[in-house]
Amino acid sequence: MATEKQRQAAKKNIKKAQAKRERTSSKENARSQPQGRGRQKPGSGGKGNYYHIELRSGDDFETFRTQDVGDPGHLQRVGGKRAGGGWSTVKWLVSKEDAHVEDGKLVGDTKEAKDLLKKLRSKPVHIRGDRFQAKPRRNVPERSKPTAAQTRARRQNIKKAQAAR
Repeated sequence: MATEKQRQAAKKNIKKAQAKRERTSSKENARSQPQGRGRQKPGSGGKGNYYHIELRSGDDFETFRTQDVGDPGHLQRVGGKRAGGGWSTVKWLVSKEDAHVEDGKLVGDTKEAKDLLKKLRSKPVHIRGDRFQAKPRRNVPERSKPTAAQTRARRQNIKKAQAAR
């Protein structure tokens, strides 16, 4: 149990802290916190194993999942789930073994990395560290759908379903 003297001292300290907080700006207050300003974005330090190609802002998503595409540890897709329940690709992670930076541009060394960089709507632009930014895949107008790839995929899915019966 705290004594009356300790309670009075605690109240006095709280009032002092509140008064100081009113005098400082939000920026000064953030700097004075033990955890500092917050953590860096992944890939901004430049010391990781992957190049991050960001397609969409992570603020639009609630949860994230990482999927290996092809060989484990080379290409990875980071998918995000929106509030409405839909999933989209947030960014791609390309292993530093599969690509390199040349004149501020990301250049693929393996077939998979080259294919990925071709499929993006724009060339990845260097932001900072290992982070790059690109636009998501191109928008296919409705008049040109179904595309040949969609038709092929549909046929394959029908064959699979028939084989499962």
